[in-house]
Amino acid sequence: MAVKLRLTRMGAKKTPFYRIVAIDSRKARDGQYLDNIGYYDATKNPAEVKIDSEKATYWLGVGAQPTDTVRGLLRKENIIK
Repeated sequence: MAVKLRLTRMGAKKTPFYRIVAIDSRKARDGQYLDNIGYYDATKNPAEVKIDSEKATYWLGVGAQPTDTVRGLLRKENIIK
């Protein structure tokens, strides 16, 4: 099972926010996920990001691959280099 750290869309039409989740790469974007790591709200100024660093470090340690967007958010929060 290939696990990815990626965004899943939440919120209403035209006001999205995203959860950062660990999910099987074969699942749909908004499908059932393994673990909720944090959230990202780009509609606020500045964008609001909250990531549980312990969970993120765990999933990265067991081989989960972050998407490009999530990798950027993890770098912004100084969880990865």
